Formats: sequence, structure tokens, C-alpha cells
Amino acid sequence: MAEVLVVVESGVKKVTLEMLTLARGLGEVSAVVFGEADHDKLGEYGASKIYVASGDDVDGYLVAPKASVLASLVREKSPAAVLLASTQEGKEIAGRLAVKLDNGLLTDAVDVAADGTATQVVFAGSGIVKSKVTRGLPIVTIRPNSTTPSAQAAAPAVEQLTVTVADSDKLTKVVERVTEQKGSRPELTEAGIVVSGGRGVGNADNFKLVEELADLLGGAVGASRAAVDSGYYPHQFQVGQTGKTVSPQLYVALGISGAIQHRAGMQTSKTIVAVNKDAEAPIFELADYGVVGDLFKVVPQAADEIRKRK
Repeated sequence: MAEVLVVVESGVKKVTLEMLTLARGLGEVSAVVFGEADHDKLGEYGASKIYVASGDDVDGYLVAPKASVLASLVREKSPAAVLLASTQEGKEIAGRLAVKLDNGLLTDAVDVAADGTATQVVFAGSGIVKSKVTRGLPIVTIRPNSTTPSAQAAAPAVEQLTVTVADSDKLTKVVERVTEQKGSRPELTEAGIVVSGGRGVGNADNFKLVEELADLLGGAVGASRAAVDSGYYPHQFQVGQTGKTVSPQLYVALGISGAIQHRAGMQTSKTIVAVNKDAEAPIFELADYGVVGDLFKVVPQAADEIRKRK
């Protein structure tokens, strides 16, 4: 059975486990790790082999060396497919890899069949297409929160890769890395509960109401593009087509009209609750539960009821 290479960018995230789960249906799973990662966790989700590429030639530059290392590995191993996360870095590695191999590329897939056919959600979530690479092997980037990770234990063998990259891959050097301070809330794309605010929240100070409800529920905070563009909340918390894709068990939309740009990033949520004073807001077409009312009256009442039950 041919190998399926799953690229692990940095650490083992939820999308990594999703890719390992999908890869098991395509062949024997091998993880390609750039830097540090939890090998035991990779094995727990089915990786029978782990290729490790590390050192200054990889860590000291941007993504070009990673694409070159991956291209060399693909030429050597002739895998059945290569899966990468649909993140900024994952997509750039995938694009460079496809060019190096003169290969086709599929992005933002939500599923991959055994024959390499990918399922993609297109036009801001309004359509679903089936696509297949017609030149070379399937190189596919997987959209986060596309599938539920499932464990299937394996005992991975670890192989250290010899990293040799050309000078042309070293044109952009990393001069400093700053670790973003993390709070007590879960990471947005991996949270089981997300509470998001939109233009209806009114201003940045009022987003404390959104944060309070999220903290009471043990969830993450999100924001619509309108709220982000208005300066109510930082861009890294934007949910939507040009932001992050979330698929929590519970999604609460406060003061969000439900434009298609926002819906594309949250419509696969298991249960959607919307609060909006406009009864005709498009978000209600998508919501499982809707409250037509002033969020500044509804949310405090909901918060009080949650506190009573704690």
C-alpha cells in the first residue's frame, strides 16, 4: 500500500488529526514534520511513519525550503497523495510543491475519497463540487473543521530527513519570532463553542458582552467581517470566507446579519443560535434557534440564567 504524506506545519493541531483521519482511507499514513511535534499523538491517530525535517535550513527561512524538502521526499517515495492544511502556510507550501513537481493542486477540500477525488465547498458555501487532479498525484489542502478526528493507534517509525536546499530557497530569512500571548479561551478554529459578534454589537466596548457570554459557556470569541472592519475586534478573530472557518457544536451569533461571506465560515456548525433585532436578517434562515430582540437585553438575561445553573 502506497504512503500518504500528511504535512505537519508546527505542532499537532486539530486539523492535523483531521488530515490523519482522512489519510487512512487513502493508504498507509506517514507524517512529515517540520520542527517539533508530538510523535505519540501522531501515532495515536494512525501515522505509521514520521519523517522529521529540522535544522537551520528549514527553521531559519520561510516556506520555500519546506516545499523543496517535500518535493524531494515525493520524488523518492512516490506517495499516493499529499495532504496539507488549508492555512496560509499550508497553501503556500502546496502551491510551491505543485510547481516543483509540475503537478495539479486542489485547495480547501472538505473530504478526499479513496480514488483521490476531493469534495470542495465553493462560492462561499453555496455549492459543492467533486474535483480530481488530472496531472500527477493528488496534492490537496484540507479545510479545518471538515471532519471529526478519530483515533487509530499505530507505532510510528521515525526517520530523520537529510535537508539539502538550494540558495534560491534562502532568499527570505526569518530574523525574529514572536509568540502570541494566549488567553484562557480555546483557540477559535478548534473550539466546541463559539460566540460571535457583528455590527449590531455597536462598538468595541460592547464586545465585552460577547466575551462574557463566551467565558460563561467556556467558548471562543469570534467576529463578523463588518465588526472587524469597524474596529470592534481584532482581525485574527474574524469568522467567514476571508477569515477563519469554524465548526463548533454550538455557534452563537449576536448582532450578525448573516451575509454569505460570514455564513461561509460557520454554516457547518452543529447548532446555530442567532440574536438579532431584524426579523428579516438572513442569519435566521440558517439558525436552529433564533431570538428576535435587542441583544443588549437578551444576552444579559441569558448570562444570568447560565450563572444560576453553574
